[in-house]
Amino acid sequence: MAIHNYDVVVIGTGPAGESAAINAAKHGKRVAVVEKQPILGGNCTHWGTIPSKALRHQVKQIMQFNTNRMFRDIGEPRWFSFPRVMERSRITIDQQVEMRTKFYARNRIDLFSGVARFKDEHTLLVRDRQEALEELAAQKIIIATGSRPYRPADINFRHPRIYDSDSVLSLSHTPRTLIIFGAGVIGCEYASIFSGLGVKVDLINSRDRLLSFLDDEISDALSYHLRKHGVLIRHNEEYERVEGDESGVVVYLKSGKKLRADAFLWANGRTGNTDELGLENIGLEANGRGQLQVDDHYRTAIPHIYAAGDVIGWPSLASAAYDQGLNACDELLERDYRFVNEVPTGIYTIPEISSFGRTERELTEAKVPYEVAQAFFKDTARAQITGDTVGMLKILFHQDTLEIFGIHCFGDQASEIVHIGQAIMQQKGEANTLKYFVNTTFNYPTMAEAYRVAAQNGLNRVF
Repeated sequence: MAIHNYDVVVIGTGPAGESAAINAAKHGKRVAVVEKQPILGGNCTHWGTIPSKALRHQVKQIMQFNTNRMFRDIGEPRWFSFPRVMERSRITIDQQVEMRTKFYARNRIDLFSGVARFKDEHTLLVRDRQEALEELAAQKIIIATGSRPYRPADINFRHPRIYDSDSVLSLSHTPRTLIIFGAGVIGCEYASIFSGLGVKVDLINSRDRLLSFLDDEISDALSYHLRKHGVLIRHNEEYERVEGDESGVVVYLKSGKKLRADAFLWANGRTGNTDELGLENIGLEANGRGQLQVDDHYRTAIPHIYAAGDVIGWPSLASAAYDQGLNACDELLERDYRFVNEVPTGIYTIPEISSFGRTERELTEAKVPYEVAQAFFKDTARAQITGDTVGMLKILFHQDTLEIFGIHCFGDQASEIVHIGQAIMQQKGEANTLKYFVNTTFNYPTMAEAYRVAAQNGLNRVF
């Protein structure tokens, strides 16, 4: 068995693992990464963020074609199957893998393909697909193994019509009807995607409103537009059992309802990928969802073993995972680092949603005297040109000081637009002010111009 010595070994090549490994290599450390899958990129590239967002983009283009009057001169509306749309999305995945493989090669990072398991606190055994073993010894280890869909034991995921958010990407047909259980971010995104393909969707939510962490007005807008596209939302429901047969799936709800559809998608929670790490060999223990506890330095209970990304839980976003991996590595390199606790929300429904900061409900409960500045996309020239007139930008700010508390955006390019407000909110002292948006000239026509429109709207409310 070959034995290799490294300064840093990173387990996982998703966003957290990649940023940690490259950061360590660029600062002169001898680095190795271990990836369970035969190709790089982790769950983000192959089953999560990249495929679902590429898929969403293709569906959005289909919807635009089928609803744009100009294209009627070319032909009738077109129908596309899920497998065909997914096939086009895989081009993006291949491009991502090629690009990321070059990153590791350029930084002279050694790659090991196989399952990593702790032998002791400084040693990993890597078993590849041919059952060959290699031993990696390291001064520092970063666990960035990501997560996978949580699968309750009472649902038969071996049934050909029952899917989770990973396996649904291999769906070989387009169902006429689909039940999605779980109305979190993933459930809402897939409800948008499938309804955009003309699938009749039942979205089952165990709570009383969609994405309750959002500003109430934005949550209401999402509910309205999902319903507009044919999604039937069922709130305050829990499943009793799920039964599949040759022609479909029947879901029995605890409320007594019985729903039937061609297929069933479970989208309710995720589990950290820690079960194969041999944590018992080093005295670490994951929680009930397979997640590892870390301190605000990204250290586990063993100081030289770090963890970052989905494997540590909140916020379980690719953007946050990248920064967590980077900063975990900065900590072990004894460089300046930050604990990532403020991240923008990006939800790729159709239309998309993004927010940063506090909501109206939070400010009201805290008795903060705030005011609302808003701009509707239908009133901006750029949205009128592109036809993406659905949506709004809302800025929450202090009535007296004009300090910005929150940015909430619903509509096309929301996840891009929010960063302008985020940048101003992150400024210190009086630099964080609504006046920035009226004292700055924005390109015209742009979606960013919505900030100027909203700011003027808000100032008119307080002056």
